[in-house]
Amino acid sequence: MDRRLKFGLIGAGILIATVPFVIGPGLVERAQNKTIGTSATVQAGAHALHQTLQIADMHGDTMLWKRSVLESSARGHIDLQRLQAGGVAVQVFSSVSQVPRGINYQSNAATDTLWSFSILQLQPPSTWFSPLGRSLYHAGKLQAAVKESDGKLVAIRTRGDLDSLLAARERTSGIRPIGALFSVEGLQNLEGKIENLDRLYDVGVRMAGLAHFFDNEVAGSMHGERKGGLTPLGRAVVAQMERRGIIIDIAHASHATVREVLASATRPLVSSHGGVKGTCQENRNLDDEEIRGVARLHGVIGVGVWDAAVCGTEPKDTARAMRYIRDLVGIETVGLGTDFDGAITAGYDTSRLELLTQALMDEGFSHDEIRLALGGNSLRVLRAVLPK
Repeated sequence: MDRRLKFGLIGAGILIATVPFVIGPGLVERAQNKTIGTSATVQAGAHALHQTLQIADMHGDTMLWKRSVLESSARGHIDLQRLQAGGVAVQVFSSVSQVPRGINYQSNAATDTLWSFSILQLQPPSTWFSPLGRSLYHAGKLQAAVKESDGKLVAIRTRGDLDSLLAARERTSGIRPIGALFSVEGLQNLEGKIENLDRLYDVGVRMAGLAHFFDNEVAGSMHGERKGGLTPLGRAVVAQMERRGIIIDIAHASHATVREVLASATRPLVSSHGGVKGTCQENRNLDDEEIRGVARLHGVIGVGVWDAAVCGTEPKDTARAMRYIRDLVGIETVGLGTDFDGAITAGYDTSRLELLTQALMDEGFSHDEIRLALGGNSLRVLRAVLPK
């Protein structure tokens, strides 16, 4: 065989072998994070009000995907440019560290499919088979984005960070800085060791869901096989979270876990993303007693924008769930938790959050109530729980 032909064939083989790693992650995300559009429109009054809001979204899964939040993208629902266009003041970026095989809302074993996705994204070997390794990697990814953003993205780890951000936004006209708070979706990334909570805290975790789509060593999941309550480790972890200033997130937790946490917690907590059974009878959504429990602790329920949370993808569906919470326990418990970039199908992305402002106005919310629902209540909880 001609030497040039031989090397040409080797080069072609290498090129072909690398194609899945180059285009695969983008294809996967396009299939998982969809925006199908909406017929909703925004009137001048809602647009003007939206420009004055401090939006806080308690849940987005952007760190899971192979792209930088700083780069404008046609994929997914969140990037810096879209956050700016949507008027977001604080975005909670969550780390998804384990996804079970055949994921569903009813019952999942604690299997793992992210090992292959981690390899496909050419992530370091420390992420391939370790939920903790993946969360540490996501933390580093967010930290790098903050560092490279030229002040456009600001890490939120303390009350002081939050107050400085909000003051800077008040002083700034035009493009304003956006706060980035790091959370984890399920504490399977503790890998059964409470000392790993300190490792997560040290890399910036300030909100943590107890469980995700399966039962773990800390707590039962709404979608797990047993759906039990807190384990002995879980009780110790919850107490440690309250001491350290990590916000407890009951989203995805089993009813038994939610009951136990609501009975024992001493500080405000959140359900970062989801819905309520009063408007959408999905098993992951909170019932009236759970809503009242969150309200008693002065916590916040982040209402989502996808069908399993609010039984629809229109802004009015999210607004209807927010109205249900308001009418049941008061406006102070209403919040926003989109779950953008969380492998969901949405009607709109974060750049069009003013559609939700319009929908809330259409539901009869006052301007002050909208300020609280779309940011003020969540910012209050952050200020109450974050360390000084």
